[in-house]
Amino acid sequence: MLAASLINPMIPLLKPSDSVSTALDWMEEYGVKQLVVADLGVYQGIVSEDILFDIVDNSELLARIIIQHKDIFAAEDQHPYELLRLVNQFGLKIIPVLHDDHSFAGSILSNDLVEHFVNELGVQEKGAVIVLKVSERSYSLSEISRLIESNGTRILSSYYSSGEIYNPTNEARLTLKLNRTHITPIIATLERFGYEIEEAHANDPIESVDQERLDMLLRYLAT
Repeated sequence: MLAASLINPMIPLLKPSDSVSTALDWMEEYGVKQLVVADLGVYQGIVSEDILFDIVDNSELLARIIIQHKDIFAAEDQHPYELLRLVNQFGLKIIPVLHDDHSFAGSILSNDLVEHFVNELGVQEKGAVIVLKVSERSYSLSEISRLIESNGTRILSSYYSSGEIYNPTNEARLTLKLNRTHITPIIATLERFGYEIEEAHANDPIESVDQERLDMLLRYLAT
């Protein structure tokens, strides 16, 4: 899936000639904190609710106020992982998407992006989450997958977290979402082959655990 497929066609586009009151009204109507500004199809930047609230005269035109993130946007063919970096690094609530000629293509809401990853990571599916301590030197997802699948279980998603600089002596964390909740045999198998289980969450619901891992993913991609 690419950025173009995540564009929300319902989100309105502001013009520099629109007033602060117009922008605030649209933000309230569509339940967003930021909106994109474009002039004749050319991307100008993003206006944020918190800045607009500080404007005393709501009839002031957007062209006369601070428009942020003029150089921050996504291309239509960018992967959602790259979009997550923009969201986390710049605190975006909305992501402008531009065509190859830099004309405006549409907007992606950060909430829609996170929902996409929640679905991709299998958060909505019933299953356990386990966190392994693994050595960067000996890390092998294929071996771990083989051990888990030998117990009739599938890995729905995985997340590998290590230091910014590779060091074979470092310990990393591997978070796995599985498609079943009865994981005692799986833990026994992994421990028998020398893997250390740092966490195991098999009780329903486990959404809060997955959200924590998603937050970790956002922070990791920003580094």
